[in-house]
Amino acid sequence: MVRAMLRPAEDTRETPELNAAELGAIAHLYRGEIYRSTIWRTRLDNTTNWSIVTLGIALSSTFSSREASALPLILIGMLLAVFLGLEARRYRYFNVWRARARFLETHWYVPILSGKRGDDDAGWRNILAEDYLHPRHHISFVRAAGRRIRRTYIWIIVIQTSAYIGKLAIHPQMAAHLDELIDRAAIGPIPGWVVICCGLVYNLCWVVLAVATYWLDRRAHGTRPSAGGMG
Repeated sequence: MVRAMLRPAEDTRETPELNAAELGAIAHLYRGEIYRSTIWRTRLDNTTNWSIVTLGIALSSTFSSREASALPLILIGMLLAVFLGLEARRYRYFNVWRARARFLETHWYVPILSGKRGDDDAGWRNILAEDYLHPRHHISFVRAAGRRIRRTYIWIIVIQTSAYIGKLAIHPQMAAHLDELIDRAAIGPIPGWVVICCGLVYNLCWVVLAVATYWLDRRAHGTRPSAGGMG
């Protein structure tokens, strides 16, 4: 009896039908997964709010006067990287609960509502059970960061970069030529062209990360053999 109970989730034997009590338990399980995904979604929103608020503070400080420095807009770039790291970590946890809830919807509720239970993938309950027995993140930290960049942070970074260039161009007066704008970017002993080049590399890294992880997502979902995968 003990060996039968410990049989791996990959057992290919036909899975027995659930009784009324077990169906009710599945419904409560789905509600629990939705609740947990909602909680972690709120945490994601909090991190995004931190990024937006700090960017707003940097904009207010930078454009408060003609003599104000553009340095806060550079420093906010470091904070955005920290917030993005926190949000990517939180997204990995959120994705676990979201994937499970979505898995129950597509393999449990959809066949019930459509009346096409025979079209469902065989063994989906074993896959879900295995995920509960051996929980893991369904996407990597890099892919999570790329998703958050594409969904949210790309717009924050565009605003930050545009504001920085605008500050250099108009304060303390309108720049007459490109060399003047580059000279204004200097920070103490660091020449302006070095600061500009660092900014270009900074933004290019975000673009490369967003594009590369988009390709990874497309490849991961495109090569999935069936709808039985999670993540």
